[in-house]
Amino acid sequence: QVRLVESGGGLMQAGGSLRLSCAASGRTWGIGVMAWFRQSQGSERQFVAAIDASGKNARYAESVKDRFIMSRDIAKNMAFLRMNGLKPEDTAVYFCAARRHGAGVAASLPSYDVWGQGTQVTVSP
Repeated sequence: QVRLVESGGGLMQAGGSLRLSCAASGRTWGIGVMAWFRQSQGSERQFVAAIDASGKNARYAESVKDRFIMSRDIAKNMAFLRMNGLKPEDTAVYFCAARRHGAGVAASLPSYDVWGQGTQVTVSP
């Protein structure tokens, strides 16, 4: 009974910035690691970033390293993804995910068992 809802997506020109938000509700006390994945049309869902339960340790895909920053507000049961220096190849549906079992900031999709419905990010060239 954990639900994740993403927001903050939209249309942005290359070089711009967006901040995505993920709000968790329900049995939020069961959430450990949280992550962001993205999926372009015709492509598989791919790892973007993850952060541990403490919010102190984050992991990023090489394609977004030094441009994106993931954070979380534990008290408010929210996670965020600040995206800077957006590129057209960042265009995708961005999904928030949570790992109820396991503490590792995994990059593999099967490690996460709670998913949001996604928010569209479109970056124009």
